[in-house]
Amino acid sequence: MGAGDQGLMFGYATNEWDEELLHPYSHVLSNQICEEMAIMRKNGEIPWLRPDCKSQVIVEYQKLPNGNLKPIKVYNILISTQHSPEVDNDEIAATLTEKVIKKVVPANMLEGTKIVINPSGFFDVGGPAADAGLTGRKIIVDSYGGWCPHGGGAFSGKDASKVDRSAAYYGRYVAKSIVANKLANRCLV
Repeated sequence: MGAGDQGLMFGYATNEWDEELLHPYSHVLSNQICEEMAIMRKNGEIPWLRPDCKSQVIVEYQKLPNGNLKPIKVYNILISTQHSPEVDNDEIAATLTEKVIKKVVPANMLEGTKIVINPSGFFDVGGPAADAGLTGRKIIVDSYGGWCPHGGGAFSGKDASKVDRSAAYYGRYVAKSIVANKLANRCLV
């Protein structure tokens, strides 16, 4: 069975903070923030949260003599989250900072961090009603959060016969193998 398509796909790995995960720390933190928000929405701990959300974490790094990067602090956290209309942005910011950000991000990484929550104001309409299309959105989130190029094809909603997904996953496998075997600190395939 042929792939039936062509394109550019990339895989990336880094040992900047975890010798097993080999994923950029900023992207992991961003994903963990959204995962924690989903957990708290589903278990009712934060009842006004709605499912549409996104986050961005900017990490400040120190370049080590061996050329590797070491995360030293979280410079900026941005969260945009859908919410019920009766909650205001001050409550959203206070709640997400205390219950989500401080749970996910280590305290020593939060010194002087700029936290920005719902900078566009109200976000009470989300999902397909607020954005056209269901797949192929936020493709950088599917991969490495901007740490490497992206070929342009979405992963979400596609099976393994689509090279957008399968070749990117295999590129990641190769990059991880190179970094895990200590042939490089970072690898882009």
